[in-house]
Amino acid sequence: SHRVAGIAAPDIELGEITNGIAPTSAASTSALPQEESRTVVRRKQYAVSTRWERDIAEGRTNRREKLRVCNNTCCCCAKPLGGMHVLWERKSDGSPIIIAGPLWPFCMFVTVPLIVFISGVFVYFVLLNDKIGLPWWIQCIYYPMIVITLVSLFFTSCRNPGLAERVTDEEAGRGGWFWNEQVGSFRPPGTMYCRECKVLIEGYDHLCPWTGTGIGRGNMTAFKWFVTSVNLLCYGTIALACVAFLLF
Repeated sequence: SHRVAGIAAPDIELGEITNGIAPTSAASTSALPQEESRTVVRRKQYAVSTRWERDIAEGRTNRREKLRVCNNTCCCCAKPLGGMHVLWERKSDGSPIIIAGPLWPFCMFVTVPLIVFISGVFVYFVLLNDKIGLPWWIQCIYYPMIVITLVSLFFTSCRNPGLAERVTDEEAGRGGWFWNEQVGSFRPPGTMYCRECKVLIEGYDHLCPWTGTGIGRGNMTAFKWFVTSVNLLCYGTIALACVAFLLF
């Protein structure tokens, strides 16, 4: 070791000092690749109507848009996404977990009350009426049908119908995708633009007012369950009511 002004200085090779920075330890250098390997999750950018985005950015709202804003306010301070309302989303990428459609008031104040009211009246005046005397096992079938109908309705109306992300890469156009002017994005075959939802929906079928939302790839299975269960519940109620009328 060399002594400078009576102080022992450790031996350091000249090659180890670069730009006045001392060499780092092996532990610190080994941690660098791990930090670089961490991938940042990108938030999804959905293909929303460019006109809606422009109106929101400029603060312009017409009468119809004010109604949507009112619906959004009544929808538990949801986040607007085109004509839809995001109630709960993943914090990592922003994908919606629970989302309400543009016609959610019709579903909430028409569809649900119809199912609950008609089923409740039938249960009270027919199934629970001892004078009619229907078999007990009918209740074991009828009650689960009500539950299945309401649960399938919830999953249809509150599930992501299949929102498509915005794709502006020209390579997508060469792969058979089509350009959609309303959202300023390429869309794959089967993905359509919903005028009420104001978004691109994968496997878009139609807009169902009874469920209050668009029907696409994401909620098609739940929609089929709902259609099947509500038809069985409806025709079963009519048939049992006729039988009860004959027995009474």
